[in-house]
Amino acid sequence: MRTTALRYPVIRLGHSSFLRLPTLAVLAALVGCAQLPTSGPHGKDIQETQSQAAAATIQVVDVDSRVTSQLLNQRRQPLFSDVFGSKPGPQVAIGPGDSIEITIWEAPPATLFGGGSVDARSPSTVRAMTLPEQMVDREGFVSVPFAGRILAAGKNAPAVEAEVRQALKGKANQPEVLVRVLRVASATVTVVGEVGTSLRMPLTAGGERLLDALAAAGGVRQPVNRMTLQVTRGTQLQALPLDQVIRDPLQNVPLHAGDVVTALFQPLSFTALGATGRNEEIAFETQGISLAQALGRAGGLVDSRASAQGVFVFRLEPESALDWPRKPVSATPDGRVPVVYRFDLRDPASFFVMQSFQLSNKDVLYVSNAPVAELQKFLNLVFSVVYPVLTTIQVTR
Repeated sequence: MRTTALRYPVIRLGHSSFLRLPTLAVLAALVGCAQLPTSGPHGKDIQETQSQAAAATIQVVDVDSRVTSQLLNQRRQPLFSDVFGSKPGPQVAIGPGDSIEITIWEAPPATLFGGGSVDARSPSTVRAMTLPEQMVDREGFVSVPFAGRILAAGKNAPAVEAEVRQALKGKANQPEVLVRVLRVASATVTVVGEVGTSLRMPLTAGGERLLDALAAAGGVRQPVNRMTLQVTRGTQLQALPLDQVIRDPLQNVPLHAGDVVTALFQPLSFTALGATGRNEEIAFETQGISLAQALGRAGGLVDSRASAQGVFVFRLEPESALDWPRKPVSATPDGRVPVVYRFDLRDPASFFVMQSFQLSNKDVLYVSNAPVAELQKFLNLVFSVVYPVLTTIQVTR
């Protein structure tokens, strides 16, 4: 029985035959053994982390409108008007440390304060005595000649006037009293942080508000859209973006004595990696940024490389953030769960979802390469190895 020898086709350049296909296959295999360069994992690799024991702590979540709604509810913060209310604080009263001035008028014939000066605004026979400025002591008292120690703390100026007048009855001739508060030290608001000048702002009967305190401190030293205002009142603490306070008058809440206003500079940012127009850390404003806006700032998807099914957001979430695909496992000391949110931009509905999905500080936005882009890189690598070999053999023949 005759056997026919297997013959491989020969690749010819010009008139010279020099390389058979098995040789090309070997070269291709050698090239295939090399690790192809890539900017990160493929979409398939990320999906397979669900079943890998080494990555059992990672949650992979396909984002839809339901997931976005849950995340928005979890992120929603109370407003200043919800926490502190919009009603003015209690009337400012005199307190220990405040400085006051007391003026006493006595009708003629003056028996106690006859040595006072004539008040040009009153009849020529009426004498006025202005007592030296004095500070309300720790117990809340001030001293008035012939009236003794008068309790001033916790009262307003008219109430102190009435008490001094009552104490002088029967001693002075038809006394009249005027009390002026010169300096307030007991009812103040403290303003600190990224402001022009940290200070303690005294409150007046006018009822100062949050932005009044900020203006008194010389405003903020950083761009408004990068600033957060934090208000501390007793055990309550709440923060809001400054531009939200400016835009919504209800959040410009009245201040109470003892409030602390802190202006915080928060340079929020996310990092764009993979097949996007820009691979870099990108800053965003305190009011937040949606995924659609983030992709726009990152230059969008690179059409020749990106996989529309491979848009991912990497984040550490609290365990209570979502109903997880499987039981969450904390990966950080503060009990946060590593999550990969996946978006399929081939679905037109995902473009509406992206407008509601909010990025968080330090998120990583990653776009994987499309499979055809990997094939193109492989073919380029193969021919970059094979072609020089073919050229060398042709020359030597």
